[in-house]
Amino acid sequence: MAEQAGPPAELIVSWAEVHRDTRHMVRRLIELGPWKGIVALTRGGLVPAAIIARELEIRVIDTLCIASYDEKESGALSILKEPADAMSSGGEGWLVIDDLVDSGRTARETRRLMPKAYIATVYAKPDGLDATNLYVHFVEQETWVHFPWDTETRYAQPAAKVDG
Repeated sequence: MAEQAGPPAELIVSWAEVHRDTRHMVRRLIELGPWKGIVALTRGGLVPAAIIARELEIRVIDTLCIASYDEKESGALSILKEPADAMSSGGEGWLVIDDLVDSGRTARETRRLMPKAYIATVYAKPDGLDATNLYVHFVEQETWVHFPWDTETRYAQPAAKVDG
């Protein structure tokens, strides 16, 4: 009898974990600078980029706004806003930050737009590993990562009281 595949794995990441993991990345990025500035890939890269900007004392921050997901569904890439200063140099000396490289589509498009930029993500899945220069945590491809800005904390009923 064939094994039934279960639901996809999920990883729920807390604010404290994002902060800790991003600061861990900072220790590695300090050695690679100095940087002209940071380009945050929106929306997921905004929080890690803010932490990195503070820790590296970088005051020039821009965004590359690329939409590729609608909740859990991947769609066509749509560039909503480009970082003019970073793009004018091909990204040379610029640090691009995102929360996760999943399929690698967004990071590869970023690389096409800014081929000399340094791309760093907090989490990375196998399909996107070739599209990033640095990551902190490896995550299996089938795992859905829930970041704290996409979730909310609420009361959970004790298991004994859940109808089953």
